[in-house]
Amino acid sequence: MNIMPKTRFRIEGVDCASCATKIDTAARRIPGVTDVLISVSTQTLSVTHAPDTDLEALVRKIGGLGYRATPLDATAHPVIATGGHTHGPSCAGHHHDHTHEHGHEHEHGPSVPSWWWSPKALLTIASGASLLTAYAVGLARPQFEFWAFLLAIAVGIVPIARRAVMAVLAGTLFSIELLMTIAAAGAIAIGATEEAAAVVFLFLVGELLEGVAAQRARSGIQGLAALVPKTARLETNDTIENVAAESLTVGAIVVIRPGDRIPADGQITDGESAIDESPVTGESMAKSKRPGDTVFAGTVNGDGVLRVRVTAAAADNTIARVVKLVEEAQESKAPTERFIDRFSRWYTPGVVAVAALVAVVPPLAWGMDWSAWTYKGLAILLIGCPCALVISTPAAIAAGLSAGARRGLLMKGGAVLETVGRITAIAFDKTGTLTEGKPKITDVTGFGSETAGTVLSLAAALETGSSHPFALAILAEAHTKAMAIPACTDSAAIPGKGVKGVIGTDEVFLGSASAATALSPIGTADTARIAALNAAGKSVSVVIRNGTAVGLIAMRDEPRADARRGLDALKAAGVTPVMLTGDNRATAEAVAALLGIPPRAELLPHDKQDIIREMQSRGEIVAKVGDGINDAPALAAADVGIAMGGGTDVALETADAAILHGRVMDIADMVGLSRTVMSNIRQNITIALGLKAAFLVTTIVGLTGLWPAILADTGATVLVTANAMRLLRWKGSAV
Repeated sequence: MNIMPKTRFRIEGVDCASCATKIDTAARRIPGVTDVLISVSTQTLSVTHAPDTDLEALVRKIGGLGYRATPLDATAHPVIATGGHTHGPSCAGHHHDHTHEHGHEHEHGPSVPSWWWSPKALLTIASGASLLTAYAVGLARPQFEFWAFLLAIAVGIVPIARRAVMAVLAGTLFSIELLMTIAAAGAIAIGATEEAAAVVFLFLVGELLEGVAAQRARSGIQGLAALVPKTARLETNDTIENVAAESLTVGAIVVIRPGDRIPADGQITDGESAIDESPVTGESMAKSKRPGDTVFAGTVNGDGVLRVRVTAAAADNTIARVVKLVEEAQESKAPTERFIDRFSRWYTPGVVAVAALVAVVPPLAWGMDWSAWTYKGLAILLIGCPCALVISTPAAIAAGLSAGARRGLLMKGGAVLETVGRITAIAFDKTGTLTEGKPKITDVTGFGSETAGTVLSLAAALETGSSHPFALAILAEAHTKAMAIPACTDSAAIPGKGVKGVIGTDEVFLGSASAATALSPIGTADTARIAALNAAGKSVSVVIRNGTAVGLIAMRDEPRADARRGLDALKAAGVTPVMLTGDNRATAEAVAALLGIPPRAELLPHDKQDIIREMQSRGEIVAKVGDGINDAPALAAADVGIAMGGGTDVALETADAAILHGRVMDIADMVGLSRTVMSNIRQNITIALGLKAAFLVTTIVGLTGLWPAILADTGATVLVTANAMRLLRWKGSAV
């Protein structure tokens, strides 16, 4: 099987869905191009093509439409366009001629200070100035008024007409540029030059506002990319030097001072500190980190000095992968977006046909005034621009994906975002998903007159130096209680039973209840206590000193702190949760009882997959939450697979969606975000079609004309975009 190469381009000036449609159509007409994906929000174009495809012809074709295409380095992560870039057209595509030159290298620095110095803004200013001048000329020299307004029209309409012609040649017959050009020409023909000049200016203002709104939409993911510091303090041969963060290689040691942002993903080798991970995970509470713990690029060091060994190069760190994931996700279309695209292909020609009928039929059939009905037809032509309708969905989805990414909720595309909100059931893995994934001490009990402190200190002494999860839990509990741990000698592990050693002059053993019973009799009451703890899903170890049982330690992989709250939030949202686990039934039932959900225990990976399919056969839309490795079959079978708790690499590369931070509440937030986005889309569609329908009626009955018509178009587009931008403020439930 031949693998077709894929080339990615940065497209400067793509600010709306209409722009994207023109580029998509033009790209597909290049011989050898088999697939095209374009993202308005990230200004990127991905083209799948044959090896011998003339990509320079593609760049020229895009340049002719008024945009600037620059191939992105396949080996480097794309640089997000910053606010300082010269942005080209949105619907209108207004560039000065220099933006059409080819062969230029893409400059990653700002090309202009601010948006108001962009070619689009300068053209709008020129159009406004010429309109004011025309009004002044009309007042001072009425005989030149027609020509003054004609010149004002030309200032704005000539670049638009040029783009219209290029769009037609590239395969887009009904672009807004063409509709605008026809409307302006028609207005001139019936003598409405003053109104036509004003309409052209209002159109440019609307497009400028849309471009500003689109830039704001990009700022969410740009802000995430900007979190990683530019420099790092590299330690080499006992010296520290400042180097570019992007130059760090795997294995390098960097020193992070208090208050500094961490320049790379890595593992702490020396030092302890509280790390603020909110920029990456959305977690508001700082996390205490010590040697051996992992840290993320872009997070903020607290009050301790850290030495960190780099584990990922700049292009592969967590934030870079998140940005890349969001970019790629925004290139894929949701079902609703695909439907709107198909609808708009018929909608725009339909509006053109209606406009033509309104202009021609009344004068021909009933002898009505040609000028009046031509005017109405031109107004309908402007009302019919599909920009607001077409952008209603991708603007909301792009904002939703960016807002989610900033909270550590990653979804691979609009289709996933849409499906998450429709799920009716959700299956959770237990270990590392609903639970912390590591045992914690739940009970320490002394037998007879022995104290819990004595039992814990003896156990901690035996386990000092061990890396076994149970040993780490015991040592962590002793550390939490600031307990003095006695020295232990002659320690040795007894395979399958436990560990023994000498503490002071006492011989001490720590092991399973069954192994302890063989060494020392345990009283009836204590045996019953052990049985009750086992029934609660806890693992029990018994401490024996000089042949006498002195107490027990029980531990269990406890539910995450927010697990119950997250599950309750899902239930409140109408989503039914269930636990699927390979653990024994007693443990599963004990944890499930704490969480208030039904368990399915002692399952193999294919059993989980079968249960997912069984749920789907009942008409459920099912999400599966797991670690992305052991649950791969079930994740693949589910309508949406969500990875969490299995490590950042897995979380970003396996399932349909991923939770960067181990919070069950984030799953409920993801569902809530999806539903909020879909509600926003419905609002946008209502705004777009509602305004057009209202102005269509008022235009036909003669209440409104060209001015309100263009406001109905550009005004609706700006309203829809602004409404979608509200999603960028979404915070979820995290506090």
